Amino acid sequence: MIARIRKHAEKRLNLSPLSPPEEFVPILRQFLKLEDEMLLRRHRAGDGGMKVAKARAHTFDLVLGKLFELAMTKTEAEHGTLDFPVCLVAIGGYGRGELSPHSDIDIQFLYPDSRKNGEAAHEEILQSLCNAFVYPLWDLGLKIGYSLRSPKGNLEEARKDRQTKTALLETRVIAGDDKVFTKFKKQYQRYYCKERPGQYLQSRLEDQAERRKRYGGTIYLQEPDVKNGVGGIRDYQNAIWMARVKLDITHPKDLVKHRYLRQRECRDFMQAYDFLLRVRNELHFLSRRPTDTLDLENQPVVAKNLGYEEEDIFARVERFMRDYYNTARTIFRVSSILESRLALRPQENSGLTFGEVLRAHRRERTKKIDGFILRGDEIHYEKASVFKEDPGRLIRIFRHCQQFRCRMNFELQTLIPESLNLITNQVLHSEAVNISFKTIFQQVGEVFPILMQMHELGVLGKFVPEFGKLDCLVQHEFYHRYTADVHTLNTIRQLDRIFAKKDPGAEKYLKALRETGAPWLLYLVLLLHDIGKSKGNKGHAEVGADMALQILDRMRVEDKFYPIITSIIENHLEMARIWQRYDLDDPSTANAFAERVENPTNLRYLYVHTVCDARGTAASLWNSYKDTLHTQLYKSTLFQLTEKQSLSHQAMDHKKKYFQEIISRPQEALTREEIEAHFNLLPERYFRNTDSKEITLHMGMIHQLLDHITNDRDEDTLRPVIDWYDDIDRSMTVVDVVTWDRAGLFYKMAGAFSAAGLNILTAKAISREDHIAIDTFHVVEQGGGVVQDPKAFEIFADTLNKSLIEGIDEFDEKISKKQKALTAATKYRKNDNLRAPVPCKVEVYYELSLNRTIIEIQANDELGLLFQVAREIFKYGYDITFARIATERSAAVDTFYIEPIDSKKKQASDELNALKESLESIVAPCDIPTPTESLAHTPK
Repeated sequence: MIARIRKHAEKRLNLSPLSPPEEFVPILRQFLKLEDEMLLRRHRAGDGGMKVAKARAHTFDLVLGKLFELAMTKTEAEHGTLDFPVCLVAIGGYGRGELSPHSDIDIQFLYPDSRKNGEAAHEEILQSLCNAFVYPLWDLGLKIGYSLRSPKGNLEEARKDRQTKTALLETRVIAGDDKVFTKFKKQYQRYYCKERPGQYLQSRLEDQAERRKRYGGTIYLQEPDVKNGVGGIRDYQNAIWMARVKLDITHPKDLVKHRYLRQRECRDFMQAYDFLLRVRNELHFLSRRPTDTLDLENQPVVAKNLGYEEEDIFARVERFMRDYYNTARTIFRVSSILESRLALRPQENSGLTFGEVLRAHRRERTKKIDGFILRGDEIHYEKASVFKEDPGRLIRIFRHCQQFRCRMNFELQTLIPESLNLITNQVLHSEAVNISFKTIFQQVGEVFPILMQMHELGVLGKFVPEFGKLDCLVQHEFYHRYTADVHTLNTIRQLDRIFAKKDPGAEKYLKALRETGAPWLLYLVLLLHDIGKSKGNKGHAEVGADMALQILDRMRVEDKFYPIITSIIENHLEMARIWQRYDLDDPSTANAFAERVENPTNLRYLYVHTVCDARGTAASLWNSYKDTLHTQLYKSTLFQLTEKQSLSHQAMDHKKKYFQEIISRPQEALTREEIEAHFNLLPERYFRNTDSKEITLHMGMIHQLLDHITNDRDEDTLRPVIDWYDDIDRSMTVVDVVTWDRAGLFYKMAGAFSAAGLNILTAKAISREDHIAIDTFHVVEQGGGVVQDPKAFEIFADTLNKSLIEGIDEFDEKISKKQKALTAATKYRKNDNLRAPVPCKVEVYYELSLNRTIIEIQANDELGLLFQVAREIFKYGYDITFARIATERSAAVDTFYIEPIDSKKKQASDELNALKESLESIVAPCDIPTPTESLAHTPK
């Protein structure tokens, strides 16, 4: 193509040096018109974006070179032969040798720093030359940016202006005396490589971040900006500019030579850039102006002109935009890799002295986890075969990153996409792997970043193929800003925000979720709610509900959740539809909606799902008016359901099912009488929240406890039976304790865990009617993970046994010792995850409908907190009959049902108020929040 353009120029641009503008401007205009037409033909025939952009730049080299020759002849005719050299230099994108059809053209007249005659005379000559050159370009209707500078002037301007410094990184001579340019090139190379390159690199990163935020903050906008958007042309160019300053490279392929990119990464990077240039060229040809936005109106035409031939417009746009998003994803991924591998990201000054850093390094322990090595806040693989040895690690690595709040190093991030073929059908159906995946959803408030990284690395779509079909899927709906996959993940981001209480009104949604019994389940529902769109938008809710059944079966989700999940998916558009269309003051509206959602649990999930779905579609789609209507429908429907339906029959169904399941299996040590007694002596809620495997474990432990009495081992009758096991798939340790119920039991168990230095994530406490207590705790080491220190088990058992059997209280001493050790170990450790203090809250009230006295506590989680709270409740003469312990985003959210230890004692309001004040002093120094910050309930 270049040779043809030159040949055409030789024929068409054979102009006389003394030709006046009125003669040569029409010739230049005709030449450019013909070349534009030929360029369009080559573009539409399939020539690459880079090839077309370079051909257009070469076309202008010939035109501007001829104009410079004419301008020099005219200037010398007026002023005589110039006694100093001048050359015409292309800068910026044109200097790079790339021009889209309507890109700006930036040039510079470069002259020496020192000249023989006076400066004023030279300025007059240069201005005359510039005018003779630029005026004809304006007559041609071209947009030209120009400057007149010496090398010294360029350096001065580059020091003052970052954009000028960047533009001058890419320069080349077009015409004139190239000696002055060669000298400038060497000067400028020394300048940008030596003079504060780190400061420039940091400024480029800041520019990247600001620009990405300004243009939507995501690759997956429905109307992306090809040049400035995330994963756009500027991302590629910024990475190359930074690498040039850091390494003094001249071509992206040099990054492979320097071992900063792999051959495949570099190839993908350059191919993606070529595709984006091709899209941008088409936009310019189509609109006849410099536009870079792929708007909905243009997408069908752009797709067709780029060779996407589907007759169905939607199918054509979907295929084209999927290619666009995958290309932008490549640009974004590789540019991020480059930034990190070149160590371009600015490092914040920790404020530590060298000695402190050295001591911190010595204290910081390297932790081995499941084939990976955790160093500080970065996780690496031990061997490159880590995933081949166990493909399940392709899921578990994300759970480890979530729990330890660490990031993968780039070698690990690179290995994951290369290992996706290991996610076979066997992995998809693995019970252990699916447990790991589901556990990610259970760390509420911290789910979105992990799922987004899984998506970006290709794991999420591979492990959940139904979700993979939403990848880069354009949604042909006016109010959707994002592709189907990113919309789905954005809804999960919104649920994270609710758990973190980052939005006004989050408290009421959090309250509704907590009353479901399994708040985490909504994450799974949100992930699946739009999977039906892979088969078309019409009827996608019903289709998605059917598709979800197969996914739930594959993931080994508990059967009891099936009807909840499918109901929410099937009805996820209904709640907004009703309050948008119907009279909410008409009781029949709530009644009809109640019949559709069937029960309060479904309603609570749907209530929160609807707001997450709307906010995840577009930020402007939700407002206070809609929120008011939404909540009004929720409250009126909830009233209808709670007045008419009880959940007790559901618990009875679970109880009967588990009994038949256990009784039908041979039991080594358990008699039928023991099994029947267990099922008859426990309340219904135990069977709602305990599966058959746990029930069998608890009966075996009770059998062991009772065996101590039967065999007259007096010293063992008060000794608790303890069972430990590591749940590697959930990255936590499960501890079951069975013993005789007694006053203060719960606080003593909590104290023993604190003495062992273990954090309690969740706890369930329940007692049989024969006064046998069953307590289940999910615990982790400080910093997360299964309990790896065997001494922790010994300390817990020893401390608890001494308290229960010998009456020796060592809790405060041991907890204080453990806290000092933890403080010393973390004194110099940098923590990038410091959180704002949680608004602390204590509520003590009598719930009439439950006939219970309830304590609710929200506080910053710390070692020993649960122990102190439970002991204080005991000191005031109360026993804990039920406890639900939860840790949400490093905050303790605990609920206790309490009863007087002395059953004859009456509860006095002044005594409960004193207990509340005492508990508030424990969670100090937090400020007691306002009533608007209330937890799951308000006093009745």
